[in-house]
Amino acid sequence: MISIIIVSWNAKGYLLKCLSSLRYQKNPTEIIVVDNASADGSPEAVARDYPQVQLIRNRENLGFSRANNIGSKAAQGNYLAFVNSDVVVLPNCMEVLIDFLAAHRDVGMVGPKILGKDARLQPSCRSFPTLKTEFCRATALDRLLPARWDHSKVEPVDVLQGSFMVVKRKALEDVGLWDERFFVYGEDLDFCRRFWKSGWKIAFIPRARAIHYGGASSSNAPVRFYIEKQRAELQYWRKHRSPRAVRGYLLLSALHEALRALGYALPALLKESARYKMRRSVACLRWLLLSNADTRKPTQTREREMINENAT
Repeated sequence: MISIIIVSWNAKGYLLKCLSSLRYQKNPTEIIVVDNASADGSPEAVARDYPQVQLIRNRENLGFSRANNIGSKAAQGNYLAFVNSDVVVLPNCMEVLIDFLAAHRDVGMVGPKILGKDARLQPSCRSFPTLKTEFCRATALDRLLPARWDHSKVEPVDVLQGSFMVVKRKALEDVGLWDERFFVYGEDLDFCRRFWKSGWKIAFIPRARAIHYGGASSSNAPVRFYIEKQRAELQYWRKHRSPRAVRGYLLLSALHEALRALGYALPALLKESARYKMRRSVACLRWLLLSNADTRKPTQTREREMINENAT
C-alpha cells in the first residue's frame, strides 16, 4: 500500500484539485492531509468532500518538514508519497513510480516528470549546490551552460524537487525523518543528500507525470517566502559544508541579489513586475547583510524576525 501525504496551508482550491486527481490511481492508497492551521476553509472542505481522507489539523503552522513527519508517523504504507497541495497527479503516475521502486532494491526515492500549468516541462532535478554552481548562478553563466539533466530518460539524480517524491519505508527508516529545522524550502536538498549518504539511490522517472501549479502557499506572502528560501539554502550550507564554504556562499548570494536588483532597476521605471522583483532582491540582500555578517548561526526566532522586517 502507498500512503500519500499532503501538507497544506491556505491552498483550498489547489488541494481539492489534488485530491480529485488521486481518485484515478490504481494502487491501494491511503491519503493523509496535514493541514497547517489554514484559515481559508481547507480542512472543512476536505472533511466534507473527502471523508475517506485522514485529516490531521495542526493548531498552528508547523512548517513543511514537521507536518510531513506528522503524516509519516500516521502512515501505514510500505511506500510514502510526499505530494504538494498544488500538484495534480496524472493517471498511472503512482503505479509507474511504485513499480520502479519495487523492481530496484538499491533505489530509495523516485520522482516523476513535472509539468507546469501550461503543460511545459518544469525542471525538477538538480545537482547538489557547490561554490561553482553558485558563482554561475550569480553571474548568469548557468544560462549559457547545457542543462545537466535532460528530463527525458530514467537516470539517477542528486536532488528531486520536493513537490513530489515517493520513498520506500525501509529507506526512510534508514535515513530518518525530515529535518524539522527546515521550516519551508531547503528540506528537499537536505533530505536527498541524506538518502545518498545512507547508500540509497534517487531516480527520476519521466514516464510518470504530474502537473505542479506552484506558489499555492508562497503566493500568500511572496517576498517573505523569497527570503525564507534564501534562509533555508543558507541553513543547508551551514549543516553540510565548512565555515569557509559558507562564507563563500554568502558572498555569492549577496552578489547574485545585488546584480538582480541592478538589472531590474531600469525596467522598474516602466513595469510593476520589474519593480516587485527589484524590491524582492533588495529585501533579500538587506537580510543577507544584516543577519549574516559572519557564519555564526543566529536563532531561528531572530532570523524570522528579520525576515518579517525585510518583507514589509
